[in-house]
Amino acid sequence: MRRDIFQAIADPTRRTILTLIAVQAMTPNALAAYFDTTRQAVSKHLKILAECELVRQEQQGREIYYQLEIGRMKEIDNWLEQFRKLWENRFGQLDELLLTLKNKQQ
Repeated sequence: MRRDIFQAIADPTRRTILTLIAVQAMTPNALAAYFDTTRQAVSKHLKILAECELVRQEQQGREIYYQLEIGRMKEIDNWLEQFRKLWENRFGQLDELLLTLKNKQQ
């Protein structure tokens, strides 16, 4: 079953995991040290992120390292772009209104 990428990033623990592995690849044990939870719980979060292709596994000896899948993050960024443009437009309108009000007071 393929999970929805947006459901995956809705969880704050998974967002923190993504932030941590964006800096460097990490093992489940290393990630678990950042949370007040079990390694098994972290592994479950990693499984969901892997199903959404937000992370990939790389075997190095006996350890499995998880790395961020940048291409999939771009999908999220593309979706958010529409809202960025909307808010930039609204802030621009607010700037114009404030400038108009300031000029009327002078």
